[in-house]
Amino acid sequence: MKKKNKLTKSFTAFIPTSQAKLACLALLSLILSSSCSDPASVGIELAPGNNQVGVFFVDFELPAEVVLLDSFNTTNQGLLVVGNEQDPYFGKTTSTGYSRMYFTTSAVRPESQAILDSVIFDLDIISVNGQDLEEAKTFSIHRLTEPILDTMYYNFDELMYEATPLASSEFVFGEVTDTIVSMQAEEAFAEEVFEKLKRGEEFDNVFNFREYFPGIAVQGLESNNTTVGIDLGEGTKLSFYYRNDASDTISTSFNITTVSSRSFNGVKSDRSGTATEIVQDKNVAYSTGDLVGMKSNLGMVIRLDTSPIDPFLDTLSGVVFKQAELKIENYESVPEGQASPSFFVAYFTDFSNDFLTRSDGQPLTVQRDGQPQVVEMEDGTEEPAVSVPAVGVINTEDEEYSMAITSHLNALFKNEITRKDWILYANTPSTTGDDFKKSLRQMKVSKGNIKVRAIYSKLR
Repeated sequence: MKKKNKLTKSFTAFIPTSQAKLACLALLSLILSSSCSDPASVGIELAPGNNQVGVFFVDFELPAEVVLLDSFNTTNQGLLVVGNEQDPYFGKTTSTGYSRMYFTTSAVRPESQAILDSVIFDLDIISVNGQDLEEAKTFSIHRLTEPILDTMYYNFDELMYEATPLASSEFVFGEVTDTIVSMQAEEAFAEEVFEKLKRGEEFDNVFNFREYFPGIAVQGLESNNTTVGIDLGEGTKLSFYYRNDASDTISTSFNITTVSSRSFNGVKSDRSGTATEIVQDKNVAYSTGDLVGMKSNLGMVIRLDTSPIDPFLDTLSGVVFKQAELKIENYESVPEGQASPSFFVAYFTDFSNDFLTRSDGQPLTVQRDGQPQVVEMEDGTEEPAVSVPAVGVINTEDEEYSMAITSHLNALFKNEITRKDWILYANTPSTTGDDFKKSLRQMKVSKGNIKVRAIYSKLR
């Protein structure tokens, strides 16, 4: 099979070419057992007959559950996540984007006799994740009836807004995943705001304006089964096109944008009748049958019990790990038009099912291969390193994720760090912001396909 051939190539890089057949057999027949006569020889020997170095391969599963994270802060992510998705495992998920709006107080306002031509609402869409993208998708913009406060908002938060949209329209995305979409504002709303803009004190300053117009809520039609990411800034705006005199042939515009505007994303999840229906309490680990999964913006993550590493390491002495990976194989493919999360990091956790932190408050994660796994603190004590987290990377062709953990496993074996369980969180430190809060992307996989795969050697 394709995957096994690929794995065989990576393993046989450590052994003579003439031994490749033995490596293939090792992949098929390995049984991790504590009854080996040599405690340092757990697994299948990949290079028998070599009187200098014995090279061994092991492969064992890590038990997995799911956790719904608490206090999932979605404030000021710079992106509105808007849409609806339905899935047999995660149920129905709805995300609404909320944002204030902003205008430059030094901008020239229309004169009292100005004539309104049109009012357009633009949405700067930078990502699309959905099904049947050749069909029209409907999105609407609603006026908030309560303000967005200077506080933290979480994915379970929501605000009241007018039922009748101030603008709505259908769009066909096809293969286009980044575009500006424009909606004509409702006439009554457009005329009302334009009159305020010409002579009202509502536009004397931003504070007056926000008291009059608290902000917007952006929604997708339930039947869309599609989510968009809307960038906040100059591109997402309400534009008033007008002429100060009937003889003018060119319209002037006044823009109310989402630059420097406080925002958040609110998520509703109906998991009735699904395997994840039992997932109710935050920071509690749940078994959901054969499958586990993670879903962005919902805050559902995969929790791995790493305790099988202990009995494996306890059987070894005098070994060095040459290559070790966390493998997530054969994850369920998503429908055309959608995408799974591209990355994840592994946060340390325990019975609390929350992220563990170092004495200085920094979250603890598995560190990248080739990087220090421990560092000396100011008081002279050693603690786990935190600055360069290891990253699990997707391989869409083979439908698998892999994360290098060679240095981590060596540090555990040498008792430099203490083994902890892991929470897999779909983000990478190399991106701006938090990708796990910028979409509704998801991943599902059978529990038996989450494994540690390692090659180690022992001098004889």
